[in-house]
Amino acid sequence: MNLHKTLATVSGMTMLSRVTGLIREFLIARAFGASAYTDAFFIAFRIPNLLRRLFAEGAFSQAFVPILAEYKYQKGEAATKTLVDHVATILIWSLLGTCLLGILGAPVIVYFIATGLKSSGDAFEVAVSMTRIMFPYIGFMSFVALSGGILNTWREFKIPAFTPVLLNLSFIAAALFLAPYLQQPIYALAIAVVAGGLLQMAIQVPALMKIGMLPRISWNLRPSLQDAGVRRVIKQMIPATFAVSIAQISLIINTNIASHLQDGSVSWLSYADRLMELPTGLLGVALGTVLLPSLSKAHADGNTAEYSALLDWGLRLSFLLAMPAAVALAVLSEPITTTLFHYGKFDTLSVAMTAKALIAYGVGLIGLILVKILAPGFYAKQDIKTPVKIGIVVLFLTQAMNALFVPWIAHAGLALSIGLGACVNATFLYRGLKRRGIYQSRGGWGIFFVKLALALCLLAGIAYWSASHFQWVALQATPFWRVGILLGIIGICMIGYFGALFAMGFRLKDFKRISG
Repeated sequence: MNLHKTLATVSGMTMLSRVTGLIREFLIARAFGASAYTDAFFIAFRIPNLLRRLFAEGAFSQAFVPILAEYKYQKGEAATKTLVDHVATILIWSLLGTCLLGILGAPVIVYFIATGLKSSGDAFEVAVSMTRIMFPYIGFMSFVALSGGILNTWREFKIPAFTPVLLNLSFIAAALFLAPYLQQPIYALAIAVVAGGLLQMAIQVPALMKIGMLPRISWNLRPSLQDAGVRRVIKQMIPATFAVSIAQISLIINTNIASHLQDGSVSWLSYADRLMELPTGLLGVALGTVLLPSLSKAHADGNTAEYSALLDWGLRLSFLLAMPAAVALAVLSEPITTTLFHYGKFDTLSVAMTAKALIAYGVGLIGLILVKILAPGFYAKQDIKTPVKIGIVVLFLTQAMNALFVPWIAHAGLALSIGLGACVNATFLYRGLKRRGIYQSRGGWGIFFVKLALALCLLAGIAYWSASHFQWVALQATPFWRVGILLGIIGICMIGYFGALFAMGFRLKDFKRISG
């Protein structure tokens, strides 16, 4: 399998997802701005999203995909189909119970996530109502996570990568056509989440039928619980859930802190986070998606050289593409924020505050991406305990940094702590892989970083000089001109960066990687 081609496919679909995501955020920012009600929505949406990452995409995928790959390559199609049926049965019924408990306990959950919302008028009650509306989303997304794990193992990456686009389209339709007709327009976004979840689940069915892996859900849980493969998945999920929960606990704490800050703080962080998801999705998520099944296969085949080479390829590509994105987001934070969000109810205060959060996130962008590359190095070997131990240390370090940064730079301090924590996490993961001999790097990293640093300095200089010639907030009256200027600056930066790399000897073939 040509990993460059596969990565391009996944990144292309992810780009479509991120572009539609930016359109969605643009429409939300224009229609609702940054207020107590938008804070209420982002908090309410964070709750099912948190559980989705905890039980579905996060812990479940990390535990399920390596074992599924083992069954596929070593035990045959019949045993693999039985495993899929049994795992699906346990997953779906477990999440159905979680949804019911979540709907009943919504007031307690919202209060636990964001105690500061109680002082923002009726925003707390609005958040509780939206949480109840959106909780079924976790059930839909559990099936999507199961499907994604299966399809990725079968090297069918397009549908899982395209799926998030449907949620974004649902948001866009709700903001444009539903919100104006509701007494409380913010509820349109909650309805969009449920509709988007249904659409994402529905698109999986034909793809699973095509490869003969559409799971059958049984009313009888006993055969599923007695399956040795299911027990292995559950056994792996316990530490995996704890590993993922560490990051989610940090997110809960940060959300709670933000809810006590100025109204709009949760929203400013969410808008900045959406901008960060463009590079993290195009590179970090896409590379992690491609690498995990490939690493799992290399582990199942006992091919240690291939295992190490895959990680080396992912790391070099990450530095090559993530570092310029981090520099551009930091230097061009105001131009990017104004061009995408400075319309309607999104005022100049929101521009300044979102730009500050974006700069803070940009500091740790490389860490956020590298974690998604390095962690699969452990997951593919079914070692989840090591990332858990590292995650605990990072959790305490992140909160210690919050105590230092939040009194200084408010909501931006939360973003900075997350980014720096991710860098520490990536460093520990890298050292763990090296120390255990899981990853043996190729030579030439020193000269690689020297050339990269020179190209990044050129990019930063071009971006700063170009952007300083324009009054970005004043260009609100001519939005198309502002978009054109920003795209022009980004284009010049890309030419300068890659041109410098080419002049110093970088070639695409040097990063080519073929996997069987």
